[in-house]
Amino acid sequence: MEQDGKWQGVVVPMVTPVTRDGRLDEAGVEPMVEFLLQAGVHGLFVLGTTGEGAAVAREDAVRLVRRTVQCVRGRVPVYAGLGDALEPERDAGSALLEAGASVLVARPPTALPREQLENWTERLLASVEGPVVLYNIPTVCGVSVPLELLEQWLGHPRLRGLKDSENDAARLEMLLTRFRGRPDFSVFVGVGALMAQGLRLGADGIVPSVANLIPRVCVEMWTAAQRGDWTRVEACAQRAQEVAALYQNGRTLGESLAALKAALALRGLCSPWVLPPLLPRSPAEMEAVRATMQALQLLG
Repeated sequence: MEQDGKWQGVVVPMVTPVTRDGRLDEAGVEPMVEFLLQAGVHGLFVLGTTGEGAAVAREDAVRLVRRTVQCVRGRVPVYAGLGDALEPERDAGSALLEAGASVLVARPPTALPREQLENWTERLLASVEGPVVLYNIPTVCGVSVPLELLEQWLGHPRLRGLKDSENDAARLEMLLTRFRGRPDFSVFVGVGALMAQGLRLGADGIVPSVANLIPRVCVEMWTAAQRGDWTRVEACAQRAQEVAALYQNGRTLGESLAALKAALALRGLCSPWVLPPLLPRSPAEMEAVRATMQALQLLG
């Protein structure tokens, strides 16, 4: 949601429903959107890491944004991942904005040397025609967005915030001490284990992949933080971590995305198919996911 000119709340990095042959499953978008919006989430983020954004064909990316916006019907903003192009393309951003995206989310190109980040950011902000949230995810990009660079670009009319997915509690504290409370810049926490800490320190929102499965718990965490009920925040955070372990623990990022889709498929929310180079879970792995979900009381 947007309040007082800022983006806030629980923004779900929505999985991308795809068919067995690797194309967008347009019919599968609405059930996911409705499930999430009925839980009270404040925004949807498509084409992110959880949404396999780097593997979605450009044509399907535009179709996904358009279909998501149609299903949302103005109830929440739709954030759209711009990808990690070395040369940010005006046409790519324009296509997503024309399809109805409210905000573009851009991460640095993989393995971009740190000394080139300033130049890349300058080109990015010059190339797009709408609001941008930077996406810091060193585990994917291989580079961390320095706080000094953020401070340099504060106040730019295109830059509206940061989604921070760096698993570093000390850095998160420095980030929020430095940038929280600004009227023109939102900080979203993207690491599940740090979300309770981030909310306590004044983060504007959270972007939990586990919200694909348990959006109400994530919304409750957010609302509890708004009223200062930190005991409840911690309880919700613990539940979120327990459920996230279902698809994350002991798996690579790609394997965890496939396991998350398997879990959603078992709940009837999404197909289990993933995009190359990822592979769907085997029948035996699906049964293991089912057993864990039953233990976590995620299946009726």
